[in-house]
Amino acid sequence: MKVAVAKRMLCISSPAEMTQYVREQKKLGKTIGFIPTMGYLHEGHASLFAKAAESSDCVIASCFVNPTQFGERDDYVNYPKDQAHDIQLAEKSGIHALFLPSAETIYPNGEQITVKVNAKTNVLCGKSRPGHFDGVATVLTKLFTIIQPDHVYFGMKDAQQVAIVGSLITSFHFPIKLIACPIVREEDGLAKSSRNVRLSSQERAEAPELFKGLQSGLTKLKTGERDFAQVIETVETYYKTHLKLGIVDYVDVLNYPDLKRNAPVISGRVIIACAVRFDQARLIDNVTMDCEVSAK
Repeated sequence: MKVAVAKRMLCISSPAEMTQYVREQKKLGKTIGFIPTMGYLHEGHASLFAKAAESSDCVIASCFVNPTQFGERDDYVNYPKDQAHDIQLAEKSGIHALFLPSAETIYPNGEQITVKVNAKTNVLCGKSRPGHFDGVATVLTKLFTIIQPDHVYFGMKDAQQVAIVGSLITSFHFPIKLIACPIVREEDGLAKSSRNVRLSSQERAEAPELFKGLQSGLTKLKTGERDFAQVIETVETYYKTHLKLGIVDYVDVLNYPDLKRNAPVISGRVIIACAVRFDQARLIDNVTMDCEVSAK
């Protein structure tokens, strides 16, 4: 049994032992809160741990760099990893157990069975990353089965993922409540991300412009603009002026969480989202807003 005790927190690598641990907690009448991560933990993850502690008796996180959600152009091998740091931050955050499985234990027979996501994937990041969300849905199905949480916590930085996780839970009738948590940002507005460490000093200085560009779109909405194209143009124009190193992958405005345009003009809850590529990192960010039906 590969279980090590780090003060009060358990570090568990075996899926069977993780399931047994959860069973023991549920026998004690405890609710299970789960935060799946790809490791290289930072303050954004810590905020999810804190949120989970507010509404769950037993908080479990996983650190697993999932190979099936990386495409040929992606950097699975070079994805930042620091397990010692992850254990330290998780323990400091006060969670009860950290699940640290290997790829061999999560995929013991390779990829014989996978999950196919048929909606919400042809926009935003899914448009340029075919198969990415199939990999996400596949690994989450495995993790949900192993851990059987009552609540799962995801940050809104990857809002498309949050929307798809909601569909996954509904489609497979998982008895899980999805709790979406606000984006945690640096003082200059940059969304916290494990990929930020891969920015050069010059790129890091430019990266806060992503959020500022999205805010320009919000300002347009707040003044009454309800034309999708006009809001997109506002953000794109900002980036053309302020980004010198980053290359814009996309800027889009969609209804959320449908990730569609449900009417000719903007109404209801919408998301303004972007992705920008730097030399060694692709950053994403978004803002959401509930819009009145009345137009400018």
